[in-house]
This record gives sequence, structure tokens and C-alpha cells, in this order.
Amino acid sequence: MNKPEMPELAGNANTGNTATWRLIAYGLVSIPLAMAALPIYVHVPKFYSDVMGMNLATIGGLLLAARIFDAVQDPLLGYWSDLSRDKPTGRYVWVGIGAPLLAMGMLGLFKPPEFNAEGMGWWLVAMLMVVYTAFSMMQISYQAYGAEISADPQMRTRITAFREGMGLIGVFLAAALPQILASQSGMREGYTLYSFIFVPLILVFAMITIALSPKTIEVTKAVVTKPPSAFKTMMKPLKNRLFNRLLIVFIFNGIAAAIPATLVLFFIDDVLKAPQVSALCLVAYFAAGAAGMPLWVWLSSRFGKGRAWFFGMLLSIVAFMWAFTLGAGDTTAFLIICVLSGIGLGADLALPPSILADVIDDDDKRGLSRNEGAYFGLWNLVTKMNLALAAGIALPALAMLGYKPGMDNSGESLFYLAGIYALLPCILKAVAAFALFFSPFFKRQVK
Repeated sequence: MNKPEMPELAGNANTGNTATWRLIAYGLVSIPLAMAALPIYVHVPKFYSDVMGMNLATIGGLLLAARIFDAVQDPLLGYWSDLSRDKPTGRYVWVGIGAPLLAMGMLGLFKPPEFNAEGMGWWLVAMLMVVYTAFSMMQISYQAYGAEISADPQMRTRITAFREGMGLIGVFLAAALPQILASQSGMREGYTLYSFIFVPLILVFAMITIALSPKTIEVTKAVVTKPPSAFKTMMKPLKNRLFNRLLIVFIFNGIAAAIPATLVLFFIDDVLKAPQVSALCLVAYFAAGAAGMPLWVWLSSRFGKGRAWFFGMLLSIVAFMWAFTLGAGDTTAFLIICVLSGIGLGADLALPPSILADVIDDDDKRGLSRNEGAYFGLWNLVTKMNLALAAGIALPALAMLGYKPGMDNSGESLFYLAGIYALLPCILKAVAAFALFFSPFFKRQVK
């Protein structure tokens, strides 16, 4: 079997620079999207356990079930996005439909009515499904559109960096605003106010992105005698060997990132005993990710995207292993860890989607249509399964090991919390780095 090579630059595409103001317009909607994404996997477990009184294992199971439902629908949403690409409305019709749905779902998620325990569980699942569906509807078409703006590999990294960098602005808001509002009005009222702030942002920024994003390049269309079935189209990316190699790396690296994201507030509260620094640590982490983004763009242009991503993984592992040794009051050390691992986060955000856009070029070389929607549908499926596994395994496991959020936990249960939070992600990220090192993406690919 021939070893798969990285695809060459598509010959039929415009590779010129895109105006910065249009890239900013394209990136704007990523701000409210990030404001929705972070609370779902960081704040929802704590909000529904501490405020709504739900059992931690129950929350983990419901998050897992809702995430599985959400992930399964992503390839179908990607397929529909591809069908819309060449129509007058284009892919962005799904961004326009998803924005108001996401606004309503976030309101319902953080302003729940008064229910008993069973009713609250059903409400949580229902709101999660609305939020997940609307978010996926927007995200898949949004990312697929971004992959079609340019065929130049380095320009793709710049586009991705704009999108993810502006998304980190939304992450800052999602990290800081709930804590600030909760400190002023109480946790329940604080999250309600947060959802009220979210609604106009998602609606306005979605309209700006739809109206002012850069135009996309013309893509190769496959000549077919018989239209393929929807299922075959959705699964088409799995026939691309480069995509399968990239997925292996992405899965292990994604789970490694999802576990600490799910557990960070519990770790800060019960291991560090410093809930007052939660917002500061989250903002420091994501601010470092944003500040480090230009570094990874530059490194990818010098050494290749795969090598730059590998260096980012190593930095995150070295920094994060330190967290396992921390105890009550070690807030300064944890803040340093947040900054160092946050710099590594920049590589995780900027480089994998850019590599994926390059991988899709392999279909062009084989005379196939690009089907960015199908690729990003499966990509988002994997992303969500990573998050589902993190919540569905880590939270029930901690509950079984005796950990109870906000209670007087034993040293043994806190040891398990620290181990799952810090050591397990390092092991998984090391596996991802190993797979990346022996992949075609680690070759020096600088265009």
C-alpha cells in the first residue's frame, strides 16, 4: 500500500490574500458560538449540581446521552450543508436558521422552571438537544464555509486563526461574565443575566458574518452518473486515508482537552480550595491561547503545521503534569499552569482545522467533489464524542470513587479528582503526540 502523501495546492483556486476586515466579519459569529460552547461543558455540570440540586452521576449520564444524540446528527447536518452550497442561499442559510434556535435554547438552559428532580432531568435533556442541534447547524456550515475561502495552506491557517482567535474573545466572556454576574446577583440569577446578554450577540453577529464574510473560491465538482445516497455521502470522508490518520490524532488529543475542561471548576473549588480565582484562571488560560496564536501560525509557516501542533502538545503535557502535585492554596502555581497550557491551546485551535482543509484537497486530486460539509460534520461528531466521553465517564467515575462536589471530601477522593483531572489528560495527549509524530502530517510541509 502506498503511503499517503499530503495533498498539493489545488490548481484551480484563487490563492490571493483576503482583506482583513472581511476576515474579522467572518470571525465575529465565533464569539457568541464560543459563549455557548464553554458553559455547556464547563458550567452546566456545576450549575445543575450546585444550584438545581441534581446528582453528579445523573448529570454526567444525561450529558453523555444528549451528546451522543447530538453527535449522530452532525454528519446529516454536514450533508445538508453540502446540498446547500451551490444554491442561492448557500451554506449560511443554516447559520441564519440556527442563531435564533440557539438563543432560545440558551435561555431555557440557564433559566429553568421549577421542577422536581425527574422533571429537571427531562428539562435539561430537552434544552441540551435544542442547544446542541442549533450549535451544530451553525458550526458545521460556518467551518465548511471557512475551508472554502482560500486554497492556500498558509492563508487557511490565517483564516482559522482569525476564527478561533475571535472565538477566544467569546471564551473570555463565557469564563468571566457568569462568575461576575453570579457574585453580584447569585448563581441562578447570574446565569439568567448571562443568557439575556447572549441573545442579542448571537443574532447581530450572525447577520454581520452572513452579510460580510469573504467570498468562497470555486470548488471542483465531481461528474457522477448516479447521485450517491445520503449515507454514502456522509461517510465519504472515511475513504480518505489522510482524514483517518488525522482523526486518530484528533480523538486522543480532544479527549485529553475535554476532561480538564469538564472538571476544572471542581478542581479549583475542592483541591485548590479557591473558588474565587475560577474566573481569573479561565481567563488566563484562554487569554494565553489567544496570545499564543500568532506564534503557532508563524511556527507552522517555518516548520509545517504538523510539527507546530506536535510542539504545542509537548508544551501542554509538560505544563499540565504539574497540576497533579498542587494542593490547597497553590493558586499562583495553577495560574502559571493555566498560562503555559493555554499557550499550547493555541496550537490545538489554529492548526487541526487548517490541516483538515488541506486534507480535503486530496479529494480534488482524485477528481471528487470536496464535500466540506461532510468532513466537518464528522469532525464535529468526533469533537462532541470527545466531550461526551469526558463528561459521561469522568463525572460518574468520580461519583463512584466517593467525590461529592462542594462537600467535605476525603484525601483519597481528592487524590482521584486530581489524577483524573491532570494525569489522565497527559497520558492521552502523549498518545496523540505519538500518533502525530509517525503520521504524514509531521513531515515538513511548508507551502
